[in-house]
Amino acid sequence: MTTQEIATRLAGFCAKGDWEKAQRELYAEDAISIEPEESPAFAKETKGLTAIIEKGKKFDSMVEEVHNISVSEPLIGGNAIAMVLNMDMTMKERGRMNMSELCVYVVKDGKIVSEQFFM
Repeated sequence: MTTQEIATRLAGFCAKGDWEKAQRELYAEDAISIEPEESPAFAKETKGLTAIIEKGKKFDSMVEEVHNISVSEPLIGGNAIAMVLNMDMTMKERGRMNMSELCVYVVKDGKIVSEQFFM
């Protein structure tokens, strides 16, 4: 898949909250995920597809209700993809919140090899 094709598929999965489907289809086995900062819930870096999928499941387990998810049109620059992800959700024990983050992905050999989130 080209970077543009991956970006289009990824945006579609993210708009539906289908994180695991995106990861299983589009990510390399040795992909890395980088959070803005270390938190009690998530490490700064998560390495490997299996660990990234588990991180996604942990995030989903913290969500009580998803009210809305929107994704900007992906921007492509060489082998990089950037898009804004907005999520309106109620988190268990934290209440309703709006989260907006810039998501940046790097593609190599037709697979996502890294994702990094900026808030």
